[in-house]
Amino acid sequence: MGERRGLETDYLVVGAGTMGMAFVDSLIDHSDADIVMVERRHRAGGHWLDAYPFVQLHQPSMNYGVNSTPLGQDRRELEGDRDAGFYERASGTEICGYYDEIMRHRLRASGRVRFFPMCDYEGDGRFRSRLTDEITEVSVRLHVVDATYMASKVPACEPPPFDVGDGARCIPVGELAMVQEPPTGYVIIGGGKTALDALCWLLDQGTPPEVVRWIRPRDSWILNRAYFQPGAGVGFTFEGIVVELEAIAAGGTIEEIYERLEQRKVMFRTDPTVQPTMMKGGTVSLGELQQLQRIENVIRLGHVVRIQANEILLEHGSIPTSPEFLHVHCASSGLSDNPPKPIFTDDTITLQVVSRVSLSLSAALIGFVEASGRTTAEKNRICRPNPWPHTPFDWLRTIVAGIQTELGWQDAPDVQAWLDASRLNLLGYLTRDPDQAAVSELQGRFITAVFPALKRIDELATRASPAERARTYAPTTEPGD
Repeated sequence: MGERRGLETDYLVVGAGTMGMAFVDSLIDHSDADIVMVERRHRAGGHWLDAYPFVQLHQPSMNYGVNSTPLGQDRRELEGDRDAGFYERASGTEICGYYDEIMRHRLRASGRVRFFPMCDYEGDGRFRSRLTDEITEVSVRLHVVDATYMASKVPACEPPPFDVGDGARCIPVGELAMVQEPPTGYVIIGGGKTALDALCWLLDQGTPPEVVRWIRPRDSWILNRAYFQPGAGVGFTFEGIVVELEAIAAGGTIEEIYERLEQRKVMFRTDPTVQPTMMKGGTVSLGELQQLQRIENVIRLGHVVRIQANEILLEHGSIPTSPEFLHVHCASSGLSDNPPKPIFTDDTITLQVVSRVSLSLSAALIGFVEASGRTTAEKNRICRPNPWPHTPFDWLRTIVAGIQTELGWQDAPDVQAWLDASRLNLLGYLTRDPDQAAVSELQGRFITAVFPALKRIDELATRASPAERARTYAPTTEPGD
């Protein structure tokens, strides 16, 4: 116990979740690098290993995971399903199995990746085993790669952000699937993706909507999943992006822009009488939206402060409850709120989203660019971080900033060629769409709208909150210049 050993490697990658796996998969395809990966969990998979049992991707499996290996079988959901006709979305169990397979039979099998699970990274090239307390010191020839900067926080690992008094029953969302006896009622706490999934799952199991309360501190805009389809649905997906740009270019305020998007059914909200203040990029189908709208007992009194045996105290009031009610914690922050920072320095790489809210594509692209032999400054010009959205303005900024970055890739033919061939690129199927006349018409509308949209976002940014401005990446200097 507590012994020391030493290793040498080209890259020390901290974290074997979605971004770490996609980065390393791409790096071993395009370089001969030696890599050491460190993970605090027992195997690869990141937050998926801690997720609730009924979790699914909010995007098609076709564009998720690592670039080299498909996830799923590119199937469509069956008639009668809420997602009928949409491309399949993997369950959490499928994703965990997929990443385990990639680690064992692709990365480690390459002979160039050494994996150390159950280890905590302590900085300065040193990690410690959680099982033996052994310390390993790594001499890194090229880069330490932080694949945890964008890590999600989930209820299974995060305590509720409120007090729970004696006699009150409160569980993290994952324990819903372990309920032995039906409670008198359910109280779902949270307004984000996790709460949406919990509510839909309860209703799908036949839970009467009248026994469900939904404490929703903030309302959220939600994306229509129909506009996130690859393959045969890519034309419709591209149309959604064009409609977003046109709405930004034409709208005078955030509210006007979202009203246009709602009219075109690109965006949904569960209550048309309430103006949402949250937008984190979650998706629902029309069928899921209709399920959510069956919940009539919605409480909007701010965040929960404390749950007592017979009362729930909130920021702006209180409501009665009962020891026979089951309170379900869905209130973890989820998406990372870390501020954007340069991805590349001369000795580190901090994995972040580059494209429009695609962890997998972004990390795989960063791996390809890292292997390209460019200077630090050149790599940072190609890979500009695009922080997670949290508000309606953030989402619009994310769309436009991602497109602005992607337009710059036209000056990097190798990058564009990699993107065109990547299975992780949602729009990579456009050139194969049988209706090329419609694609051409959409491309014309895209070009007409994109530059006015860029200008409008700059105008809207002057009215953004300090937190929103902090999530806008605008470096005055590029590391490596």
